[in-house]
Parts: sequence; C-alpha cells; structure tokens
Amino acid sequence: MLTTLLLAALLTTGSPDKTDLKTPYEKGNGNITATYEEAIEWYKTLDKAYDEVKMVPYGYTDSGRLLHLVIVSTDKDFDPASVKQKNKRVLLIQNGIHPGEPEGIDATMMLVRDYLQDKKKRKQLDNVILAIIPVYNIGGALNRNSHTRTNQEGPEVYGFRGNARNLDLNRDYIKTDSRNAKLFHLIFRDWDPDVFMDNHTSNGADYQHVMTLIATQHNKLNPTLAGYLNSKMLPTLYSGMKQDKFPMVPYMNTIDETPDKGIVGFMESPRYATGYTALYNTIGFVPETHMLKPFNQRVQATYKLMENMIETVHRDADEIGRLRAQAKKETLQQQNFNLNWQLDTTKVEQIPFLGYAAKYKASEVSGLERLYYDRKAPYSRNINYYNTFTPTTTVQKPVAYIIPFAWHEVIDRLKTNKVEMQQLTKDTTIAVDTYYITDYKTSPRAYEGHYIHSDVKVENRTMKRQFLKGDYVVFLNQEANRFLVETLEPQGPDSYFAWNFFDSILMQKEYFSSYVFEDLAAEYLKKNPKLREQLEARKKQDPEFAKNARAQLDFVYKNSPHYEFTHNMYPVGRLMQDVKLPL
Repeated sequence: MLTTLLLAALLTTGSPDKTDLKTPYEKGNGNITATYEEAIEWYKTLDKAYDEVKMVPYGYTDSGRLLHLVIVSTDKDFDPASVKQKNKRVLLIQNGIHPGEPEGIDATMMLVRDYLQDKKKRKQLDNVILAIIPVYNIGGALNRNSHTRTNQEGPEVYGFRGNARNLDLNRDYIKTDSRNAKLFHLIFRDWDPDVFMDNHTSNGADYQHVMTLIATQHNKLNPTLAGYLNSKMLPTLYSGMKQDKFPMVPYMNTIDETPDKGIVGFMESPRYATGYTALYNTIGFVPETHMLKPFNQRVQATYKLMENMIETVHRDADEIGRLRAQAKKETLQQQNFNLNWQLDTTKVEQIPFLGYAAKYKASEVSGLERLYYDRKAPYSRNINYYNTFTPTTTVQKPVAYIIPFAWHEVIDRLKTNKVEMQQLTKDTTIAVDTYYITDYKTSPRAYEGHYIHSDVKVENRTMKRQFLKGDYVVFLNQEANRFLVETLEPQGPDSYFAWNFFDSILMQKEYFSSYVFEDLAAEYLKKNPKLREQLEARKKQDPEFAKNARAQLDFVYKNSPHYEFTHNMYPVGRLMQDVKLPL
C-alpha cells in the first residue's frame, strides 16, 4: 500500500515550463556539487517542467528533512502496481548515501534531463521507469566541509559520511536504526525495483581507472539471475564503458597493500545496499569512482555508467522481467538457504588492469619506508580476481516463525519490510524447534551503535512451548522468505540476534544461594545417578573444576529443574510442519 504522502503527491501534475534546467554543477567550474537544497529545488523545477516527472515526498529522515523519490515515467503512470502490470522494468538510482561522494547527485540530474530532452534516449524509457533518490543521507549532506574526505580530489565542498545520528547508512539496511532506512524500505517495497544502483566514490589504491564496480555477489544471487548477470549484463556494461573511454574494473578489494597480487570480490552481507537488495531478487550495483581522479571525470564516468545501465535494462527488459519472475518463484519454493560464506581461493580468473607501479621511499614524517604510486610508471597487465564463495552455514526454512509479541523492535522492522504476518487469537501450546545460543563472539567496541555478535553457535531442541494471544506467526510462503531467514536465523552475519535485538536472553535472571542449594543438590544427585556420574567425570577431566565448589553446584543447578529454561533460549520458534493454529 502506498504511503499517504505518496498518494497526496500523485494527485498533482506538473505543467510544461521552459525553465533553465542547467544544474549547479554545470553552472560551476567542474568542481562544484549541488547542495541538498539546490538538488531538491532543481527536481521541483523539473517536476513542473515535465508531466513525465513526479517528485514524491516519502517522509522525514533523521535530519528532520523530507526524503524524496523522483519518478520518471514517459507514459505519465506513477503507480507502481500499474507499472508492473504493464511489464515495465524499474531502475532505482540512489545518490548521496555518503554525501562526501557526491558525483551521483550531479550526474543523475543531468542524466534525467537529457533523457527527457533527447528523443533517441527518451525511447529507452518506453519500457523503463526511473526511480531516483536525489539525496539519501540528508543529514550528512547538510554537514558540508572541505576536509573530511582527506584522500579525495574535489569537489571544493561536500557532505559528510555520517547521517544526523552519525550512522553510516550503508551499514543500516538490515538493522534499520535510522528513519532514512525505514523510508528506503518503504520505497523499495513499493516499487520492487528490478535493478538498483547506489553511486559512490572509492578509497584505496591508486590506478588509472576512473570507475570500479561492485555487482551483487553472484554466488549469493539467485542462480537464474546470476547466470544473466555474469554472462550478459556485466559484459555489456564493461564493454560499453570501455567504448565510452572509461574502462572499468571490479572494485579494488585488494588482497595485499597494492593490487599487484590480485583482488577479491566483495561479499556483501545484508547490512549493505546490494546485500539487502539481493534478498528480494533485485540485481544491485555499487559504482565506485576513484577518489584521486578530478571531480569532473568522476561525474562523467558515473553519467556514462548510468547511461549504459539504462540502455542495457531497456534492451533486456523482457528477459530481466522473465528471469526475475522465475527467481521469485524459485525463492518461494526454496527449502534451504545459505547464511555464511568463505572465499574459494582455488577459483581464480585473470582480468585486465590499468595500474601504476607501487614503489617505496623514506617518509618525510616518520623517516620510515612508505608506499607511493608512481604515475610516471603506468602499466597494463592482467591481475588475479577471486570471486567465488562457498557457503559454510546452511539452514532449512521452517513452515513458519512464531515471534512473541514482546519483541517489538523486531516486529516493527518486519512491518517496515511489509512482511505478511498473522497473530494468534488465543493462547496455545505447540511443539516448535527452539535454538539455544551456545557460543558467540562480540565486538569489543561499538560498531554503528551496536556491539555486534559473530560466529554464533546454536543447539536446536524440539520442545513444547506456550505462545500467547497476540504473538506473531510468519509463514514462509511469501516474497520476503529470504529476508526472513537472513534476519531471524541467529547464525546469520546480519541477523537481528547479531545486531543485539535479542540480547536480554543472554543474561540469567535467577540464581541460588550456595548454602541453601547444597542440600537440594545432594538430594537431586541421589535421585539422578547419571548426573552424579557426569559430575565425577567432569571433576576428573578438569582439576580447576574439581577444586571449585561453587562451579560444581552450578553444574548441578544448570542440569536441574531449578535452572531457568529461558536463559540463552532464542525466543523465535521454528514451526517445522503444518498444524492448525488459532489465527
């Protein structure tokens, strides 16, 4: 269902207006980027000038400013459901998630105008809808300066990476701490884009390429879509960029300090843009222009890549639609989902690379050896590219998850993602698979507002549990299947457990007084001789345990009915077979 703001905006229509549509970038010296206010005012002018453009406010971000979506539809249909019925492809372009990397903001403004004004280009929009987020991180865009992108060549003034809450929004797609991310989910689920682009600038090594590219990791993408991505879409984009004088390489995720020993494909988990979009079978891209190239070159390269993307989506519109429908059907029927991955170093390919010689000299700061790239020594050669990952954790999806009403932070996030849920109409006791958290690691320092868990180990127990009226039942026969598995299976790298939304289960609430429990423990051991055998065996195996009376009492306590069964019990139940529930 569309938001109220969206419906209100769709009631208004623009009227033709012969206004100057030059962008702030074009009016500047090639080293100027539009401010948030300038970009929004420019798109408002575009909206008035063209009936084929609709600018929609989606809601307020953490900055207190509105997040807008600009829709370009040549037949003036701005309803996402209607657009899908017409079998049109939706390309969602996002800019300014990191406002210090702003070339997408300026390039997209020029691109949209040019496609509306050029008849040949305009024809490519007959079967492609452009949905554009002009500036995503508004708080960061308002925090302008000339220094925080220390290693970057222009523009003169730019925004800041953190948003109004100092969150990196490209780590917030799953945990959704920001209002920005909540609004993105509304946009994404409203428009269900076939292809997604999130424009960036890269840090790292120096090289000749202006543009590098992160594509959705093909091993994580549905195989049907991955086959098309690898065999047809990426070769087209790389060929087009080479023809446009911007030869492109994959993102420089280097094995060593320099690219000479090769690069590794980016394995993006769902905290990142393309990791999130893959959960819904959307092909995602993160263009990364090179920080040390002049700003005008970065803008031009971003423009050209978007141009090539539109041409490709237009050319393959029917194929993309058919393959994506097939991928959605396969995800609906899929029984097993991969959660964790590792690089397969036995699979390597050679890719052409235009670099600069990496050399070393004495540092003028420390006097020690330092790296530098010699631009007077360019080279062209093949380097190793490792881009095959294999799964290390696989889970079977349940028939349904049952989530107690109390876990509202999780429920709210599922609602934001338009997950279909039902509530129990009365208390009920049912057998479900239940995880117990047996081990995990936690980051020693805060990461994006959390102390994230990793390397989570679980023990599965099938047990009868009571669920209450109002608890949520989430069946896995819906489009959000993969999203649900990735967020609700605690072993996942970006699960809601990993992001601390279930941390209160990890603390024991009831304990015992040793002098009182001594007699209870002795009596319990008499009635349970097998437990006595386990206790004695543990004492023989562990000398420190044998000398610790409290530890031995704790051993008995944790194997007795007195120990709270909810300690370390993951509260989300996994219903593994169809049963009649009071819904």
